[in-house]
Amino acid sequence: MSKSHLLVIDDDTRLRRLLKRYLTENNFQISEAANAQETKELLTLFQFDLLVMDVMMPGQNGMDLTRELRDNGVDTPILMLTAMGDIDNRISGLEAGADDYLPKPFEPKELLLRINNILKRRQQIVVSSDVCFGDCRYNTKTGHLFLNEIPVLLTSAEQDLLKILVARAGEILTREELTQLIGTDNERAVDVQITRLRKKIETDIKKPLCIQTIRGQGYMLVLK
Repeated sequence: MSKSHLLVIDDDTRLRRLLKRYLTENNFQISEAANAQETKELLTLFQFDLLVMDVMMPGQNGMDLTRELRDNGVDTPILMLTAMGDIDNRISGLEAGADDYLPKPFEPKELLLRINNILKRRQQIVVSSDVCFGDCRYNTKTGHLFLNEIPVLLTSAEQDLLKILVARAGEILTREELTQLIGTDNERAVDVQITRLRKKIETDIKKPLCIQTIRGQGYMLVLK
């Protein structure tokens, strides 16, 4: 089973390294960020399972960053850490879009418990939205595709085609149907998009198992 990938965001280098060591020992994969800018850059490169975010950071603080991420459609769970532990600040953090709020100082075991609880709740949501085919997992809610749990980047045309195939999984879709559904002007364009998508999801492009060609009829997505 792959490890959950967490991003620890805190301008305190010492605390960040301590958290990284502790969480790594508890079977998590950890990346680090010291501020909002580094966080945004890493979010363009990796698909994280959880953000552990300090509120008080130089520049853009944790609450403002959380609001911005939520406004931009980032739904990665966020656990806020802060020295401000009064009820008003906890409520403000949750209103900003955080999933949980842990005041400093805290016991490492409590942090671990809260992280595992968030991930467990998240997994229950993800499972209900996931469709699996071959070595791929596609989330119908977010539109994210993973091959062996590694994010796969899709063009908008590939994303549109995959959505159609997933929605009609197990059904044979003729080239004419697909031409109309994806809004192209010829069937050859459908074949090209199918080939491009296969290259990203199939183990053997010459013997596709996920997007199968039904001779004389069309294409069909086969689920696990």
